[in-house]
Amino acid sequence: MTQDRPVLGITLMLAFCVIAPMGDAIAKLLSDSLPISQLVLVRFVIQAIILVPIVWLTRRPWRMRRLFWMLAALRTLLHILGISAMFTALKFLPLADAVAIAFVMPFIMLLLGKLFLQEEVGRRRLIACSVGFAGTLMVVQPSFVAVGWNALWPLAVAVIFAFFMLVTRQLAKDTDPISLQAVSGVMATLVLIPALLLGDAIGLHDLTVTFPEWWDVWLLLSIGILGTLAHLFMTWSLRFAPSATLAPMQYLEIPMATLLGWLIFQDLPNGLSSLGIAITIGAGLYVILRERAIARDPGLETPA
Repeated sequence: MTQDRPVLGITLMLAFCVIAPMGDAIAKLLSDSLPISQLVLVRFVIQAIILVPIVWLTRRPWRMRRLFWMLAALRTLLHILGISAMFTALKFLPLADAVAIAFVMPFIMLLLGKLFLQEEVGRRRLIACSVGFAGTLMVVQPSFVAVGWNALWPLAVAVIFAFFMLVTRQLAKDTDPISLQAVSGVMATLVLIPALLLGDAIGLHDLTVTFPEWWDVWLLLSIGILGTLAHLFMTWSLRFAPSATLAPMQYLEIPMATLLGWLIFQDLPNGLSSLGIAITIGAGLYVILRERAIARDPGLETPA
């Protein structure tokens, strides 16, 4: 069992917050020329190519109990679905908007705990969730006017990654992060290659295989490398620090995504979206800080 080391965990999460939006920006660049499924496949193939030799050369443990293999398979499926949903969102939405909407995830995790785990959630946090959802809708509204139902893809990302984070936390304490990411890369590759070959054979548009231009190859490689590093840092951070400690750091993804969206795509959130982003961040930080306070003093909790 690895002991918590909060400073190291926070540093690793900060690295994730810088690298992840860079990978998203590249995926947005490629989304008009290559099928989303192909981007996702390359992302996981490169992850496997990078990490499997490292696991083998360093003699890291592959063996896991049966429950851990089942959780790893579930985590991989959630990872595939989450990245696919995010890349689809980036095809239609500005980078900052897509990332900001996805940050409804902390509210979803809180409500999941109340609905399915019978966790006590007080009135203040429920109000903060309502405010956060309202802020998210303010970000969604301009995008919904522009692209219709495709503006809701980041909400799907939030739901999927809420479950992904819960499963990752269960695995990260007792599983080597490089081995876990290597297993995930192999599992995803074994699922996605047959799916794309079958989809290409029967002519499914979203599951076709397209040969990229030579300059796109380098961008594809970057998606895999950056994605592997980002999620490795995220997994490692959860190994060394509680998710409640790390969650506030993740909001740094939003200003990073805003900066990249402006530099690469000349996109900036409009006034309504900017206000919604600020409200969402404020409500999310309140929920996180309230949970930390209640963890220290359970007597602060009040019935909903």
